Formats: sequence, structure tokens, C-alpha cells
Amino acid sequence: MNFELHKEWFENLRGLILNDLKSIEKKSFTETKWNHSQKGGGIMTKIKGDIIEKGGVNISTVGGEFSENMQNRIPGANKDPKYQATGISIVIHPKSPLIPSMHFNTRYIKTSRSWFGGGMDVTPSNDYENESKFFHSELKKLCDKHDESYYKKYKEWCDKYFFLPHRNEPRGIGGIFFDYLDSGKRSDDFKFVKDVGLFFKKYLIDIILKYKDMPWSDNHVKNQLIKRGRYVEFNLLHDRGTKFGLETGGNIDAILMSMPPLAMWK
Repeated sequence: MNFELHKEWFENLRGLILNDLKSIEKKSFTETKWNHSQKGGGIMTKIKGDIIEKGGVNISTVGGEFSENMQNRIPGANKDPKYQATGISIVIHPKSPLIPSMHFNTRYIKTSRSWFGGGMDVTPSNDYENESKFFHSELKKLCDKHDESYYKKYKEWCDKYFFLPHRNEPRGIGGIFFDYLDSGKRSDDFKFVKDVGLFFKKYLIDIILKYKDMPWSDNHVKNQLIKRGRYVEFNLLHDRGTKFGLETGGNIDAILMSMPPLAMWK
């Protein structure tokens, strides 16, 4: 019952966010259904418009058995390789270099154990200092509402995770990242996951509306393309979601939808 309830939430959140994005872009998006190599599948929605140069809103509900290689890496899979997973993943690369790229996902995974994971992070390419302070202050309020230890813990996890060691630099301004969330109170954990999704929905739309009509320079665009190159490097070299999707037979286009449409390296 819990699994279906969580699946339904991710589907509802997808609908809410897509409705907001369609009201901004004033156009329909490309929707593709796909089947998983073992069980289940998902829906990949590609966004390409005047405001969002490239974006994706994906939901999936999949299942099967983990490979022997993964069984010792996934909690509970060493006892029983069967799993179910459901979740939503969003990546937005706006056309304006004044609007940051934004990433969000939440998921629920069930093996012989079960837990939530997810988070959000923001990757600006130009000056974003004041917005960064506001983003983190609001994110802390969200976390404190559920547990006053969450913000510090999940922010540090995000900062450590979204870091490019070969560049010795963070991918962006961070956010929160959490995994294996199982406090023993499933309903409380679920409320937190839902609030994280609604927070991202509001933040995404607010930032797009605030900056979409502001003028930008060629230098702003150059900074954007270089930062997108860093985005590509992280997602191909370090991103756990990319690795999980590829190792479990997910849809290649959906897994790599996070790639920006254009990037540049010096």
C-alpha cells in the first residue's frame, strides 16, 4: 500500500510542475513512455521552449532483481535481490544565463528494507550571491519544520556530493541531498519528501518568472556555457543516479536528459 501511495505522489507532483511550466512556455511538451528492461517503466517529458532551452521531467516505477555486482552496494539487496523503485527527477537548463540550472529528485526504494532519497541543487553561472542566501535560508526553514538536524546534515551531504574533485570546485551553490531516509516513522518521512517537492516547485517557478525578461550580455552566455561543461563532467563521472540507471537497464534518453543542450570548455 505504501509503495502505491508514494508512486501516486510522484505522479501528482509531476502534473503540478508541468502545469506550471506550460503556463510559462505557453506550449505543449514532448512526452515519451518507456519500458524498463525488467519490470515497469516511466514517462519522460522533454521541455524545449523560449524560456527553458532544455529540460526534462521524468517519473518512473521500476522493479526486478539487482545484479550480483549491485547486491552488496544496495541496502537489503544482499538478503533478497528483488527491488521496487519509484520516483521523479527534474533538470532545467534555462536559456537565460541569469537563471541557474536546477536539479531535483525524490524517490522511494524498496528491497528487504525501504527508504526515501532525493534532494535539490542549484547551479548558477553568473552572480547569484543574494539569491543563494535566500535559497538556503528558505531551505533551512523547510528542513527545520521537520527536524532541526536535517538542514546542516543534508546541506553538508549535498556540498560533498556535488563536488568535482578533479576541478577542486563545487558544481553550484548546493542545496540538500539525502538518502536512506528511514526514521522509523514512515508518515513523517513521507511528509518531508512531499514538502521538499513542493518547495522546489515554488522556487523553480519564482526564479524563472523573476529573471526571464532581464537582459544579458555575451559574457553572461560564455560563463553559462563553461559552467554547463562542469555540469556534464559531474553527471558523467560522478552522478549516482546516472550510474544506477545505466546499471539497472533504465531508459538511456531519460538517464541522460540532464545533459545541457550546449556547453563549452576552455
